Amino acid sequence: MTQNAPSKAVKKLFIKTYGCQMNVYDSQRMAEAMGAEGYVLTEDQADADMVLLNTCHIREKAAEKLYSDLGRLKPLKAEKPDLKIGVAGCVAQAEGEEIVRRMPLVDLVVGPQTYHRLPAMVRGEAPRIVTDFPEEDKFDHLPERRATRRAPAAFLTVQEGCDKFCAFCVVPYTRGAEVSRPVDRILREARDLVDRGVREITLLGQNVNGWHGAGEGGEWGFGRLIRALAEVPGLDRIRYTTSHPNDMADDLIEAHRDIPALMPYLHLPVQSGSDRILKAMNRKHTADQYLRLIDRIRDARPDILLTSDFIVGFPGETDQDHADTLRLVEQVGFGTAFSFKYSPRPGTPAYDRPEVEGNVSDARLQELQALLTRQQKAAQQSMVGRTLGVLFEKPGRIQGQMVGKSDYLHSVFVEAPDAQVGDLVQVRIVESAPNSLRGELA
Repeated sequence: MTQNAPSKAVKKLFIKTYGCQMNVYDSQRMAEAMGAEGYVLTEDQADADMVLLNTCHIREKAAEKLYSDLGRLKPLKAEKPDLKIGVAGCVAQAEGEEIVRRMPLVDLVVGPQTYHRLPAMVRGEAPRIVTDFPEEDKFDHLPERRATRRAPAAFLTVQEGCDKFCAFCVVPYTRGAEVSRPVDRILREARDLVDRGVREITLLGQNVNGWHGAGEGGEWGFGRLIRALAEVPGLDRIRYTTSHPNDMADDLIEAHRDIPALMPYLHLPVQSGSDRILKAMNRKHTADQYLRLIDRIRDARPDILLTSDFIVGFPGETDQDHADTLRLVEQVGFGTAFSFKYSPRPGTPAYDRPEVEGNVSDARLQELQALLTRQQKAAQQSMVGRTLGVLFEKPGRIQGQMVGKSDYLHSVFVEAPDAQVGDLVQVRIVESAPNSLRGELA
């Protein structure tokens, strides 16, 4: 009797993803790249053969949070000397060799444009630190997406980098110049996702509505790309984030009017309502231009729900500038918004500018957030009594309950004992909770 050879031990990969949706997508692609090397994902960091921290530089004190997490990994590394620890993403790009200098336990550092080289780095066939901006497209070197069933909603990166150079933002320095993925590759990846059970795709990019590329009949804008994606059989919902007001072209606004699959939801950051501060931020638009753009969008899609980003306490901001921001918020009426106190980022034009006193910024942020919270509650309350499409994404905590996303990206809890993950159903909204809705099958 021939004895079977012992099976090869499975290597386990733990990934912690910080920050933005783009990083969620990048973590998925890194997991797929490492999957080709025999790694499988684990949710237990202590059981991992490799720990990968995929960082984001947008939030405040991003580097400090990374070093704090690395400090907590020291006992695990001491217990398991063969454990590989990697740092990826925008903080890796910004900090580079400094990470290894401060934390020798780190085995590799890889930037967001070079993570396709991660397997070679793990094998020792590439440098320990790779943070350049390569000429080759990383997507050409990543493995084909694995033919397994997926959750009903997925991310798809179509554009990376940014050429806007807002005075507060590190993205142009950590993600590089704007690059748009080719049409055929985007459509191929979208069809592959749908073949594996995806019904909703969110298109991602640091400046996603700046996407452009050569397609059938000539140069395409982002609106034309959305029209092509809407023709993919089985793709029921399309979303996108994050956009810049200066790239809301006519074809994209018309797509909101014409394409039922394009959800009535738009995240369009404005950052401030003060023209003086917008100029200091290098946003290259005024508050009035933003408001007129919102009017055009709402003329095309009257039921659209708008969200935005705001920075409070930007260097030089006065009480009047803050009042201008509050006035813009009142005029627009947002469904929700992300608001933050200004935090200087090394290497950005605003880094050395005198900061607004902390207690003043804190008070302004509280006032803005109170207004935004009132608008969010009003937007959610306006959904009560309406019948909305809801895509079920997971079971709820209560037996027979399902949780999904509405057309407007609200989380909706529904009693639906016979429903399955991936069902797209009509739901009558009966109640608004602080951060979600409750509905009944229509």
